[in-house]
Amino acid sequence: MNLAHLAEERVKQVGEQVTLIYEDREITNFEMLRQSKKLSAALKKLGVQKGDRVIVQSPNCPEVIQAFGAIWRLGAVIVPINYLVGDEEIAYIYQDSGAKVVISRMDFLPKIKAGLAKASQIEHVLLIDGQAGPPTASYRELVDKSPEMDDCESTMEDDNAAIIYTAGTTGRPKGVVHTHGSLYHNARMQHETVKDDIPDGLTAVSVLPLCHSYGIATMNNSLFRTTKTVLLSRFDLEQIFSSIERYRANILSGVPTMYVYMLLYPEPKKYDLGSMMFWFSGSAPLSLETWKKFKEVFGFEIIEGWGLTEAGANNAVNPIRGLKKVGSIGKPMVGTEMNIFDDEGRPLPPNTRGEIVIRGPQIMKEYWNKPEETKEAIKNGWLHTGDVGYVDEDGYYWITDRKKDLIIKGGENISPRMIEEVIYTHPKVSEAAVIGMKDEVYGEDIKAYVVLNPGEEATPEEIIEFCRGKLTNFYVPKQVVFLKAMPKSLVGKILKQELRKM
Repeated sequence: MNLAHLAEERVKQVGEQVTLIYEDREITNFEMLRQSKKLSAALKKLGVQKGDRVIVQSPNCPEVIQAFGAIWRLGAVIVPINYLVGDEEIAYIYQDSGAKVVISRMDFLPKIKAGLAKASQIEHVLLIDGQAGPPTASYRELVDKSPEMDDCESTMEDDNAAIIYTAGTTGRPKGVVHTHGSLYHNARMQHETVKDDIPDGLTAVSVLPLCHSYGIATMNNSLFRTTKTVLLSRFDLEQIFSSIERYRANILSGVPTMYVYMLLYPEPKKYDLGSMMFWFSGSAPLSLETWKKFKEVFGFEIIEGWGLTEAGANNAVNPIRGLKKVGSIGKPMVGTEMNIFDDEGRPLPPNTRGEIVIRGPQIMKEYWNKPEETKEAIKNGWLHTGDVGYVDEDGYYWITDRKKDLIIKGGENISPRMIEEVIYTHPKVSEAAVIGMKDEVYGEDIKAYVVLNPGEEATPEEIIEFCRGKLTNFYVPKQVVFLKAMPKSLVGKILKQELRKM
């Protein structure tokens, strides 16, 4: 099983057609395949072999998609990294992955140089938009003069395909190793789950970064369905809305922060969004208030799902046509086993809170170079997610918190999300995040960080009094701190570890 071979077979099956639009340029699936094969030949000439790691460090563009296929065709392993992280983290990933080649852009030369200083094993740096002297070379020149490589390395289902580094809550990022098999099964599960409700041939607006597992999972949908994708290099509301109108788009996969920002857009009726059929949200819990406001302002219901990098990003979703339980992450995707375990690894009955665990062929193989962390995460075939929640009597799963985010006040476990949901209902609030703070009496007490809507003003006392009207006094924040913006990951997750550092 080789994902590049499966993708090529799919292209041959459907025939030539426009499948990608980037910066108003229409690109066919045949052209994407040709360019990917030429890149394979170029990488092979540079010495890339089966099992070698190749870093791709770039915002979304056609070359990034082509790189996935090119690297897999060689049996090599792609390391798609967040191009916005700091020099120290970049250098760590360069070194830890043991990559041989980097594919990037001129904008990131300072970060590349910081990485090269710690990773002497890197032999080549290919710049998509030019070159800047040794050890860099022009990606475009190499690809243009290379022949198409028709051979495809034979790989087994358990052979490594990607190492996706996650921003850990503490310490260094961890490299999540996915195989050709795990990525294939995740794509198949997505398809089997929605195939009867989402027709083939839709147009999608894609803004999720392809260095993130959610973006990769969305890209791999092409193994089973034909979609025309309007690819955006960055999150820009004007671009998103205008693209929906211009290309009569039908589907968008996003994260909660994107929908929060959409609600701040000053002219929600400026563009015709009437072609849209499906608005998906994943990666982090969506607040109930955001869901309600989005339906009120735009007239659409967001379909909430959930997943994590270690399990291929898409693991549960609310039914598209059936009963949606707003605030839940829905039901497990077809072929996915989910359960709720207590701290001793025993299954819990419905409506009892514990840790969400997952089992199936889509879970990661391991954490790269971290055997102890791997053993801690995967026990008896079950992936322990670190998310706390429960399953109801209808089989819908609900996330209440991250295990490490629980606040222990006076010996009682307090859910930050419960308090956040209350703060979100304040009319002046755009975003909220709650963490624990040290306290001499209770051990920990409650601290809330709040971002207000543009033009609004409020005092900490106002937010605290608002909470007193909706929560028992024990759950009311002791402190409220206002921020202009929350610290976030590339896909919009609020980084509570950064708030704790404050």
